[in-house]
Amino acid sequence: MYKKLLVPLDGSATAQLALRHAEALARLSGASIILLSIVEEMHYSNGYERPKVYVEQVRPHFLATARALLEKAAKPLRDGGLSVAAHVVESGNHRVSELIVQQAKDEHCDLIILGTHGRRGIDRLLLGSDAEQVARIAPVPVMLVRTDGSKG
Repeated sequence: MYKKLLVPLDGSATAQLALRHAEALARLSGASIILLSIVEEMHYSNGYERPKVYVEQVRPHFLATARALLEKAAKPLRDGGLSVAAHVVESGNHRVSELIVQQAKDEHCDLIILGTHGRRGIDRLLLGSDAEQVARIAPVPVMLVRTDGSKG
């Protein structure tokens, strides 16, 4: 069965639901869980420096928030006897989907479990889906978890 599960978290309800599925699967299979939070960087045109306030205040705040999110998610899992690692990655010039897949490769994960918002129609066309892209390019199976589809 599975030995390492990668679970990207962004604080959304769908990500939390994906984590619950990962927990259940880890308990059944004895797999370890790798939590991932991606901090998307602010982009600037070539030749422009990042503002000092971003470098000194905003970026550190985003990184600390991501670490806190992962620790909050990891603690009850660890307390419950599961093996959990947590990683924060900055996006740089990479797409979120690429970073998720790269982390799965780097950690030798054999399943990626992530939440999806289940967008349809024009929203999907305009906004795209990181989850859909991960499913297309991942070298390992991907489990997409979404809420019941209710609005709100």
